[in-house]
Amino acid sequence: MDLSKIMTIAGKPGLFRVKAQTRNGLVVESLADGRKLPVFPTDRSSTLEDISIFTYEKEIPLKEVLWKIHELFEGKQGPDPKSHPDELRSKFEEILPEYDKERVYVSDIKKVYTWYNTLLEHDMISKPEEEGESKEEDKQEEE
Repeated sequence: MDLSKIMTIAGKPGLFRVKAQTRNGLVVESLADGRKLPVFPTDRSSTLEDISIFTYEKEIPLKEVLWKIHELFEGKQGPDPKSHPDELRSKFEEILPEYDKERVYVSDIKKVYTWYNTLLEHDMISKPEEEGESKEEDKQEEE
């Protein structure tokens, strides 16, 4: 699952796919409606690849959390982000029991479910490669 080309932009709803790089920033396309818009360095934006979820011991990359949601719901839509906060938290606890309940807010959980459902609609969910596996495969290819 390559999330390096999928972005979230503060103040703009939904997810965006990077289409091109310009001198002044990026051109992105909305996954919701296909509209293209510029993103400038002053815009607060992040790729989903750079986002992690806090746990009590370490941070878990978002792509691993998305895959766990995918496995729990057997490749179907996740919970409705507009559900009751207690229901959202309990489902999230099934997915990631060790998440830091003080640092991960309900609004964060809603975003994760929304992003998961959007990525699922666009068939962009796949099993993340393990770092060790990809390094071993690279070594085998070199030999």
